Amino acid sequence: MKTLGLIGGMSWESSAVYYDLINKKVRKELGGHHSCDSILLTVDFAEIVKLQHEGDWKTLDAMMAKAALQLEKAGAEIIVLCTNTMHLCTPAIKEAINVPFLHIAEATALAIKQKGLKKVALLGTKFTMEKEFYKDYIAQNFGIEVIIPNLEERDEVHRIIYNELVQGEIKEESKEIYKNIISILESNGAEGVILGCTEIPLLIKAEDVNIPIFDTTTIHAEMAVEWALKK
Repeated sequence: MKTLGLIGGMSWESSAVYYDLINKKVRKELGGHHSCDSILLTVDFAEIVKLQHEGDWKTLDAMMAKAALQLEKAGAEIIVLCTNTMHLCTPAIKEAINVPFLHIAEATALAIKQKGLKKVALLGTKFTMEKEFYKDYIAQNFGIEVIIPNLEERDEVHRIIYNELVQGEIKEESKEIYKNIISILESNGAEGVILGCTEIPLLIKAEDVNIPIFDTTTIHAEMAVEWALKK
């Protein structure tokens, strides 16, 4: 088993889900008392949020690259960034390390491709929905069209993530807002929906919507284990 290096803390609630999923997957695959050989480094999310909303991605690049390098020096053989939005820093991370980096959009796109879908919706932070690093990665590498909500709906999705979900608050009214937005995207041709923020699966489950959901947290965590166990 290769050692996974996990960059977490964005938020710690979703990082805890990653840790749980990874270890359960290892136990399922290997049985007995097996758990994942891993190293978890967490950052202070308050500092990350401040820099995100200031648009200081140069500093964020440096922070993520430093975290990845720390993990590599500690013995990590694969780096996993336990968040969607901060994959904006992928080029800086890859440049800093000499071990493989598992991109969350790659894992997600492979899951979508397995379902044979050609057009999907993307929900996440405004950074994830509006910037091209996620949509373009999937479109260019896998030929899958990605659509997003309108501006007002994007504002609501973003607000609920930062004001509620990262605080561990799960509200029924927010679930209804998300369900309505997903329904609109379905009417616009979306065959599935990417839950492109690691906190969204805390709110939306498969039974809440009519189209397949792609829980990026679960998909990413389970593929990380597959990489770790691959000979």
